Amino acid sequence: MSDTLTLAAETRTEFGKGAARRARAAGKIPAVLYGHGGEPVHVLLPGHATMMALKHANALLTITLGKTSELAVAKDVQRDPVKRTIDHVDLLVVKKGEKIAVDVPVHVVGESFAGTIHVQEHASLHVVAEATHLPEAIEVSIEGLQDGTKITAADVTLPKGVELVTDGEALVVAIITPRGAGAADEAEEAAEATEAAAE
Repeated sequence: MSDTLTLAAETRTEFGKGAARRARAAGKIPAVLYGHGGEPVHVLLPGHATMMALKHANALLTITLGKTSELAVAKDVQRDPVKRTIDHVDLLVVKKGEKIAVDVPVHVVGESFAGTIHVQEHASLHVVAEATHLPEAIEVSIEGLQDGTKITAADVTLPKGVELVTDGEALVVAIITPRGAGAADEAEEAAEATEAAAE
């Protein structure tokens, strides 16, 4: 994903929980910009625009601060556990051509063979990719796959220029046939009922 989303930041001058609460009440999100050996820069981001931008996994952001601008990706997003609003964002400054390690969500597509279901063991894969071309998601097709099929990280087709960091033997998706546990339980209950009636 090479299109950037621009967020206009402002310098953060107040710190502490009270200041963070006031910022969030004013529709702003505290954040820190770091990377490339520079001092961390504490900023406030526009709340709504930031929430919309971070709906895209590994979104490439242009952070403007006064007359300067930096390319960055969100490395850590802290959310309120109840409201799911964003409390704080850690932004890693990146440069064009630079490669960075990120987690990319795995999206399972297609339908496995009739009567089977899929179990997804890994929701994301850890990869290295060019900072300005980070994949938003990696698709894994299970179309027509039979019971017992296992897809490991090494089996997943990655976008061009993306290298796998996750252990290649890690199980990503397994295709199984649900065992008739319900039917067995019903049979057991019926047998117990028969025994009870006979007593």
